[in-house]
Amino acid sequence: MDYQFQKIEKDWQKFWAENKTFRADNQSGKPKYYVLDMFPYPSGAGLHVGHPLGYIASDIFARYKRLKGFNVLHPMGYDSFGLPAEQYAIQTGQHPSVTTEDNIATYRRQLDQIGFSFDWDREVRTSSPDYYKWTQWIFMQLFNSYYDKDADKAQSIAKLVAHFESNGSAGVNAVCDEEVLSFTADEWKAFSAQQQQAELLKYRLTYLRESTVNWCAALGTVLANDEVKDGFSERGGYPVEQKKMMQWSMRITAYAQRLLQGLDHIDWPEPLKEMQRNWIGKSVGASVRFPLEASPKSSPKERTSEEGSNSLSFGEGRGEAASYIEVFTTRVDTVFGVSFLVIAPEHELVAELTTPGQKADIETYIAQTKKKSELDRMADTKTVSGAFTGSYVTNPLNGEKVPVWIADYVLAGYGTGAVMAVPSGDQRDFLFAKHFNLPIIPIIDIQNIEIEADPTKEGKYINSDFINGLGYKEATAAVVARLEELGLGKAKVNFRMRDAIFGRQRYWGEPVPVYFKDGLPYLIEEQHLPLLLPEIDKYLPTESGEPPLGRATDWSYKAEGKVSPIGEDLEGAEAFYAYELSTMPGWAGSSWYWYRYMDAHNDQEFASREAIEYWKDVDLYIGGSEHATGHLLYSRFWNKFLKDIGKVVEEEPFKKLINQGMIQGRSNFVYRLIDEEGKGTNTFVSHGLIKEYKTSPLHVDVNIVENEVLNVNKFKAWREDFADAEFILENGKYICGVEVEKMSKSKFNVVNPDDLIARYGADTLRMYEMFLGPLEQSKPWNTNGIEGVFKFLRKFWKLFHDADFNFNVSDEAPTKAELKSLHKIIQKVEQDIERFSFNTSVSSFMIAVNELTDLKCSKRAILQELVITLAPYAPHICEELWTLLGNPAGTISTAAYPIFNPAYLVEDEFSYPVSFNGKMKTNVSLSLTMETADIEAAVLANADVQKYLDGKTPKKVIVVKGRIVNIVI
Repeated sequence: MDYQFQKIEKDWQKFWAENKTFRADNQSGKPKYYVLDMFPYPSGAGLHVGHPLGYIASDIFARYKRLKGFNVLHPMGYDSFGLPAEQYAIQTGQHPSVTTEDNIATYRRQLDQIGFSFDWDREVRTSSPDYYKWTQWIFMQLFNSYYDKDADKAQSIAKLVAHFESNGSAGVNAVCDEEVLSFTADEWKAFSAQQQQAELLKYRLTYLRESTVNWCAALGTVLANDEVKDGFSERGGYPVEQKKMMQWSMRITAYAQRLLQGLDHIDWPEPLKEMQRNWIGKSVGASVRFPLEASPKSSPKERTSEEGSNSLSFGEGRGEAASYIEVFTTRVDTVFGVSFLVIAPEHELVAELTTPGQKADIETYIAQTKKKSELDRMADTKTVSGAFTGSYVTNPLNGEKVPVWIADYVLAGYGTGAVMAVPSGDQRDFLFAKHFNLPIIPIIDIQNIEIEADPTKEGKYINSDFINGLGYKEATAAVVARLEELGLGKAKVNFRMRDAIFGRQRYWGEPVPVYFKDGLPYLIEEQHLPLLLPEIDKYLPTESGEPPLGRATDWSYKAEGKVSPIGEDLEGAEAFYAYELSTMPGWAGSSWYWYRYMDAHNDQEFASREAIEYWKDVDLYIGGSEHATGHLLYSRFWNKFLKDIGKVVEEEPFKKLINQGMIQGRSNFVYRLIDEEGKGTNTFVSHGLIKEYKTSPLHVDVNIVENEVLNVNKFKAWREDFADAEFILENGKYICGVEVEKMSKSKFNVVNPDDLIARYGADTLRMYEMFLGPLEQSKPWNTNGIEGVFKFLRKFWKLFHDADFNFNVSDEAPTKAELKSLHKIIQKVEQDIERFSFNTSVSSFMIAVNELTDLKCSKRAILQELVITLAPYAPHICEELWTLLGNPAGTISTAAYPIFNPAYLVEDEFSYPVSFNGKMKTNVSLSLTMETADIEAAVLANADVQKYLDGKTPKKVIVVKGRIVNIVI
């Protein structure tokens, strides 16, 4: 029979599902290999041809590894919490779970028909309670942990409590808030439970604090930086402003150094690793305090800094007036060149520093800043803007009076939210100073700072003479030593990365397993997990502005007389406390999902120790680089935390990562004729003629265009207003314009894989997507070329059949030429797959099939090995042929990948060019081992040579062994 791909593919997809062909065992004598795809968010639009690119590549590799004798785990699931389903719920009133379930059904159908070798028994959905129970559980472990700098790992908060009870705060070296209390053991014990809980919150790895966020009022939620573009939400295009809100955060900054170091030990693309290094942004420098001109309103108090050492505090964060502004700088040696300070518009001291005369300017500027996202503010290096607060600080070393400004190029969350401006040493500071006519103090170089301090000032102030002549390192050390002596600075390592905001004011997400008592958060009992999403009447914020969960009735925690983690007896046997109203962000469920695949149905723990110790980590992860500073960073953070608390065995989650490129859309255009009044008509001009007319381009559905030729009848049926369209043709055809753009519905260039599979089959789609180009590169989709891959598969099928499509394979011994062709492809495919060069394999398969066709090969010994070699790429056709070849009932997935034999590629023959009187006429293939006399005799006996001799006797035969034969007649 001919190649009936539709029947073949449906039959084998059914077989794989019924027989659970790709089920992986958690124990095996085979070596393990874990192949993972970044799981999709199931949108209502389903898959377009760009989505399966990475999945096809990972599937080829997974199938190949099975053939190579590995126990392969290749799972799939859905990142099913998120904004789109919720927006649809707001518009229609339909529960997000219904939308999500429908979308998942579409995705599953599409994934199945492409023939992926997923272990569907391990499917996960982040919105399923049996999954998010463990996301909530991990949150609870983070809440009950702090980061011990001495141990360089997370530790139980109970250990910190024990230290407080025996030693007070002395000797604690932990990552914590800037402002923490200093106390003795007795003072700690004398604190109320509420005071203790409030202090512990400053150390926990997940905590509540006021943060500046991207607030989108129209969507009613906080957005991540990558969800905001040019001051508007990426989804919907709604205005976004900067706003301060009480938010859950996670101390990812505690892991900053380990996250940096870990990049040196994983096989990831270097550009992606560099993105993470830049995002983490390690800087070595100093913290400097610039005293405010006004006298402090209170005397200094002792505190424990985030570095664990004692230093001065003037009451920030406790309702008392501040007495200094702290900055972080990597060039503390330039402190004598400071001519102004700039603080972020959101800085907590702005209101206190703003004088009455500057209030209007400051408020106007802050309002303008709120319209910009942080990414926009960081990216804009040309715009100069700011406002003067009216206040001054004093340079801590020379006593110079320094004005304090606000400007949006300083971010509240980075460093201290303040910078010391040195216009002579920084381009942005220079432009700012020039724009606002501020002093520019000249600094020639570090060895010769041209500034003299006022000799009338108090003796604690000094000029720059003490660092003149010193190198950068020596000058820096000298300045830091002087600042430390004054109690106004110290050496410090800073990171650009900030703690991760962990909350969203939406409904469709994981509930946070926290309730509030006296304004402070407490965890619910583990036995009450999962904390399920409640039913609500609408999916909008409440009328009073609370998140949608504020609409839930009886959304409170029944304490049942339980005891809190710090020993407090909760009130009453049936005390009720309000739950947290925010839900977790989109990255929560995706930050650990690869472990759930290891043991997807375990209801006692997120994965058994046995499963984790067997699978350990992901060997190959394929996904987009757009997740570099989101999912991929958060996943590494959570993995390191789980390692710290002894729940996983590897420090890093993903050994090797490949970023697949984007398949771009190939847009087509028609050209509407414009009339004399400048209005569009219903006449359309073919692309080759548009220079002769005044036209306007319109996107047209690429699915009604083939080889750039528009199907005019389908075009008329496409839109009602085009039903009576007329066309100015060229050579009887309407030729469309072409442009490569992002694939999207608005450009009508989305190609649905369903249509291509119906027309050409899944195996054709799989091979064509690989054929488009290197996996890591972006490339335009062009349906025009898919026909060639389809023809190749038909030609491959014909190798096994005679002219009447009867199965026809012989058991004859293969020839040297056939073995050579086979082993070339075996070697090539193995090398290509191992280096993820899938596109070159497709070309090699085509060459091999052409060679074997020319050789009229129908030998079982050749074709059976070829079927196994092609199986990872085109599994359906190969399964069918494997069965037709008479192999035992089952699947080709259990076969062994052919062993390459280099001996078959060794050249033992040479095709001698045979010349007559110096003119080459024919070739004769002879063994390279033949002696000269034998070569001469064999050539002269050749039928073609005899024809050219035409009965003549050669005067001379010249044989150059391995090169040429020349006959003189």
